[in-house]
Amino acid sequence: MSSSATAYMINGFDPGNADMLSAQEQDLVARRRALLGPSYKLFYEHPVHVVRAEGVWLYDPQGNAYLDVYNNVPSVGHCHPRVVEAISRQSAVLNTHTRYLHEDILKYSEDLLATYPDEISNVMFTCTGSEAVDLSLRIARYYTGGTGIIVTANAYHGLTTAVAEISPSMGPNVPIGQHVYVVEAPDEYRNGGADIGEVFAERVANAIKDMKRHGIKFAAFIADGIFSTDGILTDPPGFLKKTLDVVHGAGGLYIADEVQPGFGRTGTHWWGFQRHGIVPDLVVMGKPMGNGMPIAGVAAKPAVLERFGTDIRYFNTFGANTVSIAAAQAVLDVIKDERLMENAVKIGGYMLEGMRGLQKKYEAIGDVRGAGLFLAMEFVTDRDSKTPDPKLSLNVVNQLREKRMLISASSSTGHVLKIRPPLPFTQEHADMFISGLDDVLAKLS
Repeated sequence: MSSSATAYMINGFDPGNADMLSAQEQDLVARRRALLGPSYKLFYEHPVHVVRAEGVWLYDPQGNAYLDVYNNVPSVGHCHPRVVEAISRQSAVLNTHTRYLHEDILKYSEDLLATYPDEISNVMFTCTGSEAVDLSLRIARYYTGGTGIIVTANAYHGLTTAVAEISPSMGPNVPIGQHVYVVEAPDEYRNGGADIGEVFAERVANAIKDMKRHGIKFAAFIADGIFSTDGILTDPPGFLKKTLDVVHGAGGLYIADEVQPGFGRTGTHWWGFQRHGIVPDLVVMGKPMGNGMPIAGVAAKPAVLERFGTDIRYFNTFGANTVSIAAAQAVLDVIKDERLMENAVKIGGYMLEGMRGLQKKYEAIGDVRGAGLFLAMEFVTDRDSKTPDPKLSLNVVNQLREKRMLISASSSTGHVLKIRPPLPFTQEHADMFISGLDDVLAKLS
């Protein structure tokens, strides 16, 4: 697979291999390219054609079921009846913007902010996570008067012009912003026994010093607290405390990107940053917020938001429209009522145990780690050197796809399996996945 063919997307379909597909699939691929242009990419060596979904399952036109072990957008499960009903009911009554008084946005905001530390008590709504990150950057730069942003080396934060500039994982054809500084992610597995919290905080401190030397005023550090695209770096909980101190000591803001770890996915907490015992200044949310409906947002400390909100008129026509708010309220209620955070702890722990069993069996598995239902399995060419093995990882991803189990990969090379099922995943589903993974590894070994 060539990088140019997949535009540097890990686990991307190479259109040059279209002749390996069925006639119907070839037709769909050709029409996609003709109508949507070349930027739109597909997952897997053999793309998956889906026509419906329910719970943790996706279905192809022939009725074959695919176990979804990857999609965090339908966090409470595909087509959850309560979310579907809420959307249908509200769309038949009213769908409008936030410039009219309406109770539902206030009720949802109260319920949402109740999941946050007391210091965070304002929320602004957008349609997408990219918009939310973009807004958080505007707020941070206005509040601090600075322009410098620090991100991790393979971070992904979104697709707008400003946000693509802080997303190194987009590849070499998407330039990093001139005032954006990149630091290596906090990799405990390769840290040689040093305190990863101190090591990472020092990297951030050095980046701030370098900014200052180049006449750039520091504005913000932004990170996804589980480092989803850097390789799913979860441990040890609490290691980001020293980084927060460094950021605040330099007059900057800490932005927590919760688009992937948020809404209870880690199990023990609503938000990924809470695993580290910290309170950020701004928090961005998206994807699972409405189970696929377009709603996202920025939660903030009021002091950070006050001057921006007073001086700058912000309005998003579709952000927090009444239908999307209804979906978001249903998602929040389902997570609570179906005790999905408890399920994430239970099933995530069960899966981690099963993955550690495979680690004992296969030398190529260098590390397994995770938090709740966000798990990683790292492949290496040998355990002493810990050299990444992306070829094996992507083979595993694509072989699992052939067994109708869908996951993807993470890290700059793609050598880490990214395992992130919908929150209603059960022990039965976990057993199916671990068994399928065992079969694939046995075959590839």
